[in-house]
Amino acid sequence: MLEFDNVSKSFWTGTQRKVILDRVSFRVELGNSVGILAPNGTGKTTLINMMAGLEKPDEGIIRRDCRISFPLGFMGGVVGKHSAVENSRYIARLYGLDPDYVEAFCRWLCNLGEYFEQPLGTYSSGMRARFTFALMLALDFDMYLIDEGMPSSTDVEFNKKAGEVLRERLRTTTIVIVSHKPEVLEKFARSAAVLLNGKLYMFDTLEEAKQLYDYQTQG
Repeated sequence: MLEFDNVSKSFWTGTQRKVILDRVSFRVELGNSVGILAPNGTGKTTLINMMAGLEKPDEGIIRRDCRISFPLGFMGGVVGKHSAVENSRYIARLYGLDPDYVEAFCRWLCNLGEYFEQPLGTYSSGMRARFTFALMLALDFDMYLIDEGMPSSTDVEFNKKAGEVLRERLRTTTIVIVSHKPEVLEKFARSAAVLLNGKLYMFDTLEEAKQLYDYQTQG
């Protein structure tokens, strides 16, 4: 379970205060994957980072009583001067997993060839995104966090394999995904929410969420 209890978050932009969350409360239960619709610039990445514990709220409490992933594509957990081999084995030890398994899984999914022995700092953004996605899927989480705005890969073979793994994960895990595109959420979410003007509106279905989202963004 992931729960936000009366959580507020804002930033000073230099000219005004931008409110991301204004005393928001909601809960994500295991087994109920949730999609969150939010227009660009409203704080999608900040919200998902707060879920992961990468950013703290200004006020309120965030409770986590399950294993929650770092956001898909998050770069902060890996070290640029180390190779994919070193990073995968180090992260595996941090999570108490078999380093040989995590390295082998990432090698198979990334298909980076000899670059797997090279420092991540030499990778293109697409190669690095492939590695961090593979690393997230190699670890065992109850809840996966996906920020649609994170870097994506244009590698067709990788996308096919990663998509198959992710679909398999959906059978036993919960996904929280934020996006400004309703069609992205259809692949993952059972219920949905809309983030607007610092408030989060929860709905039982994506169709209900889309009605509010379309009205606010297109009306």
